[in-house]
Amino acid sequence: MRGGEQVRGDAFVKSLHDGRTVWLNGSKVNGLETHPAFRGTLGTIRGLFDTLDDPQLRDQAGYRVEGREAYAHSSFLVPHTPEELARRSQSFAFWSKQCNGMMSRLSDYARSFVTGWYAARHDLERLEPGFARKISAYYETARDNDLFLTTAIIDPQIDRSSGLDDDRIASRFLHVVKETSEGLVVRGAKMIATGAPYTHDFVIFSFLKLEQAHRAHAHVLIVPAHSPGLHIVCRQSFASDKEHDAPISARYDEMDAVLFFDDVFIPWERVLMYGDAEKVMALRANTTANALAFHQNIVRYVAKLEFIAGVTFAIAEAIGAAGFLHIQEKLGELLTQIDCMKALVIASETQAKVDGNGVLVPELSYIHTARNIGTKFYPRAVEILQQVGGGGFVQVPSSIEDFYGTISELMSHYFEGATVSAEKKVQLFKLAWDLIGSPLGARHELYERFYAGDPVRGFANQYLASDKESLTAPIWKLIKDSAKRGAATPS
Repeated sequence: MRGGEQVRGDAFVKSLHDGRTVWLNGSKVNGLETHPAFRGTLGTIRGLFDTLDDPQLRDQAGYRVEGREAYAHSSFLVPHTPEELARRSQSFAFWSKQCNGMMSRLSDYARSFVTGWYAARHDLERLEPGFARKISAYYETARDNDLFLTTAIIDPQIDRSSGLDDDRIASRFLHVVKETSEGLVVRGAKMIATGAPYTHDFVIFSFLKLEQAHRAHAHVLIVPAHSPGLHIVCRQSFASDKEHDAPISARYDEMDAVLFFDDVFIPWERVLMYGDAEKVMALRANTTANALAFHQNIVRYVAKLEFIAGVTFAIAEAIGAAGFLHIQEKLGELLTQIDCMKALVIASETQAKVDGNGVLVPELSYIHTARNIGTKFYPRAVEILQQVGGGGFVQVPSSIEDFYGTISELMSHYFEGATVSAEKKVQLFKLAWDLIGSPLGARHELYERFYAGDPVRGFANQYLASDKESLTAPIWKLIKDSAKRGAATPS
């Protein structure tokens, strides 16, 4: 803070003037904070960064770094005690509630990967000599400079029936084309980089299980967003400039992008691993990093389920439908979703265990369960909201401004609700439509289905990793005991 002012938000926005190449609608974007596609979202992020300067809020969002006066976001806090793990959880919940769970990549997810790798650096040093020095230097830089981070780990959809043995695929998946004494030169594409226009650095690795023969594709990189040759190609903007008609789209369009690497140079200090598929897979599977990062996922998800439930409850009350049994059943289902997700968060934290690095790691089995059922919860919540509001969603006027025009009296008369004024009812239905009918709303339903990867594989992996014998052994014991008793009983 300077003289009581909140400065981090402004500093963050100014830091994006770094020569990055962001493309939207065929044109290079100059001045993100003034562009209508990014202005609202940057205003939201600016406000979140400012919480770390606010004496009333900073303890909810961050922690005081040992040896420094400044606060850092608690995604950088390495938890060794239940209190420190709770502090991380509190920071995720606080920022998520500030945006009603509608922004999933506020940097705390990717930051948690970096924090996890830093926490496990001594184990990972045995895997890759030099790793501990690199990740320590980067972790401290990111923490002390409020770096915004996001991930890009998916390869472009070209031909899913083919693989890296096909040059059409290998040449377009991100790969190393040159090694020098200073670093690597990479070429190819990565997706889906949520929050890409606003990030300082991209955490890059492969979601695929690579073969050793494909060493050029085996790497873990931290890539500055302003790197020469890196093109951030945005999808269509879903942002709105009419906040009174589309409050979610006006504030929370994080933006997704595909990254084109046109011979981008990566210095060795930003190359965490390269050339060994097994080492890259081991890093990707690191329990400490995964548990800390995925923990953020499910804490954020609680805020989103609470938000859509709140909207649905408000609509049911506004139209006088909350007293019907079939509506109460649906509203009760939304409450069970919230409680299930909260319970899994609590279970992951209360059953956390100290790993070999002295880090208190949330229990991953509960986190995997939450991420898996989450792919079904949010689409179902959207369906319930649609069912409760029904045809009311297509009976709202084109704009709230109609309440201030010639037919304002008629508007107030015919749009009135059971418990709210006509204007409040229309505002509520417009908010709900932004959740279920707008382009951004549709994007969110798709996102929640697939953000954790292929949901089929997610459930399958949970089965494959489970202790199946603990469940089947009592079955075989019962059968064996029953057979013995049957044989011992005289006919």
